[in-house]
Amino acid sequence: MSYSVFLLRFVDGEVVALDAERFRQVTEPYVVAGGPEGGFSQLRAEDGGEADLYHESQNEAGMSCVTATHFARGAMLGVLARLAAALGASIVPQSGGALIFHEDDRRHLPADLQAKAVVIAPTAEAFQAAFDARRGTVTAAAIRSWVRP
Repeated sequence: MSYSVFLLRFVDGEVVALDAERFRQVTEPYVVAGGPEGGFSQLRAEDGGEADLYHESQNEAGMSCVTATHFARGAMLGVLARLAAALGASIVPQSGGALIFHEDDRRHLPADLQAKAVVIAPTAEAFQAAFDARRGTVTAAAIRSWVRP
């Protein structure tokens, strides 16, 4: 079993599409297998840490969600944080809460994520510290309720 984090962009409590071209630009230097067209990318950071990303297209406008699994601590957390920031997305760990990059983003989260959202810098260190502090569970049903087919 692996741990997952979800990169989701919210506007007025609803999930909106992520920019597929921006996703490609940010991830391209790190891709070692797969790619945006196939719905799966394996990334490797400069310290050798890897992550598997799943990113099915929602429609021509972009992707509804990026799911990161099997990710290493270290530089890969920085890659994921910079990717989320570039996409205007929140990081939603499966263990609960949301990590956002600007306080103004809180109002766009679904109501059940607003109170426990934590503002972080888009760095490996900030992501790691917030990630380690998280407790609780976000259920698959909750995530499905945010992402509309």
